[in-house]
Amino acid sequence: MTKKFPLTPLSDRIVVQPADKGGEKKLPSGIIIPETVDKEKPMQGTIVAVGPGKYEDGKHLPMQVKVGDTVLFSKYGYDEVKIEGKEFYILSESSILGIVN
Repeated sequence: MTKKFPLTPLSDRIVVQPADKGGEKKLPSGIIIPETVDKEKPMQGTIVAVGPGKYEDGKHLPMQVKVGDTVLFSKYGYDEVKIEGKEFYILSESSILGIVN
């Protein structure tokens, strides 16, 4: 039996567990490249919770993503939260750039 995620997002929000950032890289020459160099790339993560969707002009628009999808999302379009000691991002569905197949 799977444990239910302790946070339910509202409207068109989703909760993403970010992929490993990798940290800094060390070149064979000994030069250390900090992770801040790659900051302009989109982020990747796995969806752990999905809201019900949003209402627009009285019509319900269901979510296009689901729990378990791996997605690419905008670097600056999320809020960071810690839940049970782990880092997660909350973002709206419109911040998702695509689903990784």
